[in-house]
Amino acid sequence: MTALPTPHLKFAAPGTLEVTVTYLEMIARPDLPRPPAPAVAYRIDRVEHPSVPFYRYLYNTVGAPWLWHERRRMGDGELGEVLADPNLWLYVIYAEGEPAGYAELDARKQPEIELAYFGIVPKFIGHRLGPTLLRAAVDMAWQAHASRFWVHTCSLDHPKALPCYVRAGFVPYKEVVRRIRDPRPLPLNL
Repeated sequence: MTALPTPHLKFAAPGTLEVTVTYLEMIARPDLPRPPAPAVAYRIDRVEHPSVPFYRYLYNTVGAPWLWHERRRMGDGELGEVLADPNLWLYVIYAEGEPAGYAELDARKQPEIELAYFGIVPKFIGHRLGPTLLRAAVDMAWQAHASRFWVHTCSLDHPKALPCYVRAGFVPYKEVVRRIRDPRPLPLNL
């Protein structure tokens, strides 16, 4: 297993962090070769009606090392409404019989589609599941006739996130520096 890097934290003021956010997009399906096969057997399934507890497990397990916080701030009712939207598509990659990561495609503003959340469970980082799941997400967006597929990442994410998006065909188009409330004290809402 690959050791997880610690996100580079830049404190802006007490209780806040300075974060660089990079926005990337593709406006046409990229003509790129498939990524190398993962080092473990896998499958990718769409979760048609994700439950709040299952989603929180994915979100918290994948996002905790990178200080994901937006969905942690949501109550169960609000999160349940988001997950119930038929234009929010959740794909889970499984390896060794357990969830190994997920891709959440937000098609609520079709024909634009956002890769709202994407990541791999820490135990499976380094097994080449990320590029495989990302390629599947790209394929799914273009099969849904997206006019634009976009994503954002930030300086708190895994250091390989941005290069992985670029290798998949996304092109950076904007970078902003934001100050956020430090999410580490937030409960996980399991």
